[in-house]
Amino acid sequence: MKKHLLLAASALAITATGANAELNFNRIAAFATPDNMAEGEDRARETSAEIIGASADGMTLVYTDSPLGVVGLIDITDPKNPQPKGNVDVAGEPTSVTVIGNTAFVAVNTSESYVEPSGKLLSVDLATGEITGECDLGGQPDSTAHNDEGTMVAIAIENERDEDAGDGRVGQLPAGYMVTVGVKDEALTCDSLKKIDVTGLAEIAPEDPEPEFVDINALGEMAVTMQENNHIVVMDKDGNVTAHFSAGAVDLDNIDATDERAALLFTESQPGRLREPDGLQWTDNDHIMIANEGDMDGGSRSVTVFNKDGTLVWESGAAFEYPIIQAGHYPDKRSDAKGVEPEGMEVATFGDVTYAFILSERSSTVSVYDVTDAENPVFKQLLPSGISPEGAIAIPERGLLATANELDLIEDGGTRAHVMLYELQDAPAAYPTLTSEGMDEITGWGANSGMVADEDGMIYAVNDSFYGYQPTIFKIDPTQTPAKIVDAIRVVRTNGDAAQKLDMEGITLDGEGGFWVASEGRTDRVTPHAIYHIGADGEIDEEIGLPAELLNNETRFGFEGITKVGDTLWMAVQREWKDDPKNTVKLVAYNIESGEWGAVRYEKAAPDTGWTGLSEIVAHGDWFYVIERDNQIGAAAKIKKIYRIPASEMVPAPLGGDLPVVSKEEVRDLIPDLKSWNGYVVDKVEGLAITKDGEIFVSTDNDGVDDSSGETFFWSIGKVE
Repeated sequence: MKKHLLLAASALAITATGANAELNFNRIAAFATPDNMAEGEDRARETSAEIIGASADGMTLVYTDSPLGVVGLIDITDPKNPQPKGNVDVAGEPTSVTVIGNTAFVAVNTSESYVEPSGKLLSVDLATGEITGECDLGGQPDSTAHNDEGTMVAIAIENERDEDAGDGRVGQLPAGYMVTVGVKDEALTCDSLKKIDVTGLAEIAPEDPEPEFVDINALGEMAVTMQENNHIVVMDKDGNVTAHFSAGAVDLDNIDATDERAALLFTESQPGRLREPDGLQWTDNDHIMIANEGDMDGGSRSVTVFNKDGTLVWESGAAFEYPIIQAGHYPDKRSDAKGVEPEGMEVATFGDVTYAFILSERSSTVSVYDVTDAENPVFKQLLPSGISPEGAIAIPERGLLATANELDLIEDGGTRAHVMLYELQDAPAAYPTLTSEGMDEITGWGANSGMVADEDGMIYAVNDSFYGYQPTIFKIDPTQTPAKIVDAIRVVRTNGDAAQKLDMEGITLDGEGGFWVASEGRTDRVTPHAIYHIGADGEIDEEIGLPAELLNNETRFGFEGITKVGDTLWMAVQREWKDDPKNTVKLVAYNIESGEWGAVRYEKAAPDTGWTGLSEIVAHGDWFYVIERDNQIGAAAKIKKIYRIPASEMVPAPLGGDLPVVSKEEVRDLIPDLKSWNGYVVDKVEGLAITKDGEIFVSTDNDGVDDSSGETFFWSIGKVE
């Protein structure tokens, strides 16, 4: 298998670091798919990056972009600085690509309807972008693969079902099948096209197989998943079926199987969950690994290894999700369906280690396993990806991995689709930056907002309303790498029930072992603007509502941070309220002893696009520190900064009158920090904590992995001056 081979010189380069080297994959670059559009094209159109391949020399990437009906080309001569090579129109919906030498073989769906499927296989010269050949496939293609010799391409003809017909069930004719097409000197030989019948094999809808994902081993044997049929078929190089077997089912325990409750509880079970695999890869000539995404009845949110004779040799079960959960990437809104949804896969050998890279569509992660011992995979690390990774390609001769991430959030003002690049390095893993690994129970987290540092150097952080049924104060040990969540204090009412109608956006210490928390209100959701006193055990013992002078002018963009100086609590209001001059916000004071309210005014930057606001406030020494940010993401992000205000100016004036305007001094531009993780600049920098000795920690909010890559960055920017 070509993708499993490694040039001798490269193998020496990787192994020369020594037996004790700490080899990890780290992200080195990201490429936004709109960057492949020509000058003058409408970049506001939806794009995507789905299935991805690489030229034989590893210098060019090619990916399918079905919304645009093109394949995109990327020059990765310098993999840390990928450059656009443009798009090639394929006159249809590209579904897959595989590369032999310098020629991409692209499967294209041209179907007019589900009952009249059609498709073609194109050959594209990666040097010129010219379409050099075309074969009629007779049906709607899904995946492609080629043999090591470069003499054959296999195509899974899915002829997918209409999910709006027949209760969305198989079978629905016409049936799918497999196709092989010969290749000579990188040119298609269409007269060699062979159609392979795979009907009558599966227990589920045997009359209507839907081949999904195909891979070929070094012996030329083909293995294919039939996801909707929950079946796997193995064929020899001539297309003769040598084995076929059900993918079976898994009993899942200790999972979260209920969504729409805004809580992460890994205490449930799903017995007999059909695997319904999507991605498949040979890990050697005898073993097949599958990613069990699920479709109609299943999705075991796991990965499985079979011998090619159908013998089950390894099953991850729910353990596949655990590192994802611990890294804050669990997608709670998919709990009752398919969880993190492992979907695409890639297997390749770097040096003397064979790795499997399993893409989780809903958690936007890549799980890296050492599968050198095919029957005993070992989890190695978790990589952050763009949103909804669909395909991956390894380039071991250059020590590289690339992922194609399909979701484009242009309509929602979010991030674009991306291709991301990773390098195997003699270096520590750069991600995750925060994890709950090591806790006694599997502990999920996400949407972290405000933070505060304790006298002992520990940091406390709160989650926001995304987890409205599980408000939590997380205790973080920042001295470990990655930083470790060591405790989760659930916030409860006096009756012990989880507190609801909270949007915890700020936290500070009360000096007696407990906390003061600021909750951002939202009147249309009956969530009050309020301050809460919470004991060390998480129980709320006091709620302080806002006075009429504030509430009469409130909007939904309320408190985003809280800090305590003496008997006074200070809260930062995120954005203008009705009585605020444009581009100003209030810093609100409340005296715990006297009950008096007051405020000062803060001038924030005028945004070029969207809005700017405050997301945190922390008092330390002679200064108050705030985070000021815009709501922009990726290349559009301009303002993610820490400012400081002289404490001497923080003298509150009575509400309802003229408020003094405080001065500010820039401390740090955080955009270079956010770029250092080599993805795209995330939107929400929300947490700030300063330790007793002056070390500043910053964190981001991952929106609970909802229309987000799920990445949380927690880092130190050094000590205050």
